[in-house]
Amino acid sequence: MSSGRLARREAENAPCLLESNLLHPDPDDGDWLRPIPASAALAQRLNPIEREIQDRRRLAVQLTDLFEPFMAITARTEPTGHSITVLENDGHIDAAIERATAECRYEILTAQPGGGRSEDSLTVALQRGQTVLDRGITMRTLYQHTVRHSQGTLAYAARMASGNVHIRTLEELIDRLMIFDRTVALIPAREDRQVALELRHPGLVEYLAKVFEHQWSKATPLLDEVPYAPSTDGITGVQRSIAKLLIEGHVDEAIARRLGMNVRTCRAHIAKIAAALGSGSRAQLGYLIAQSGILDQGRPR
Repeated sequence: MSSGRLARREAENAPCLLESNLLHPDPDDGDWLRPIPASAALAQRLNPIEREIQDRRRLAVQLTDLFEPFMAITARTEPTGHSITVLENDGHIDAAIERATAECRYEILTAQPGGGRSEDSLTVALQRGQTVLDRGITMRTLYQHTVRHSQGTLAYAARMASGNVHIRTLEELIDRLMIFDRTVALIPAREDRQVALELRHPGLVEYLAKVFEHQWSKATPLLDEVPYAPSTDGITGVQRSIAKLLIEGHVDEAIARRLGMNVRTCRAHIAKIAAALGSGSRAQLGYLIAQSGILDQGRPR
């Protein structure tokens, strides 16, 4: 209906027309309603909202001017370098990583425990890493040896390969770690990695950088062969590492997590160790590992 008029009692079945200002009372007879153009009705609804937005903007400007002197005082007396910030959920964590990456000028150190990374995480890492490389920033990343069997991670490493990108692997790693210019560090605060800590305290960040450097010195460049001791009595270097954790009392899930492999692969290795040593039970396997001397065979002389 765009012309004529409508009895008010008939419009009661469509109250939204009145609420939206699409009908207004007939000036000649209050029992009737007349339509108005939708553009005019929309303008009537938007005008108060736009006025409120303008009022809010003016208030924001006034508050900014009011707080500016105090912000300057805070900046001088409470440097942001001494802070620990709790980041909850992926959105806040990703925002903190993006912010630290944008602030970074010369070096990023990262430790990425676990096996091969998912396609989505590698895509994000590639986009973020390429931006960093274009700015001439050096990157050093630690993975676990198990990524050497991940085609996706190897393809990512190949794409990132350049003079200022270095990747090494270790059998075991500390938890995830990111350090930017040795001034900002991010670490997980919960096992599910839905909570992280952003550290800007110089002492904490420097300590974490030293931990990274210690592990980096023991790691193997990605393109080099891992220096496992040769297979002895059918037991490989990886299996010796699993055997060591077994006799320390770790369960399969914990061993898999520490070595960056899935539980199925870990259990397959345990089955091979048991077969090689002739073990018929889990309890007997621990005893046979201790008696076999296979752990001594993997130690440097």
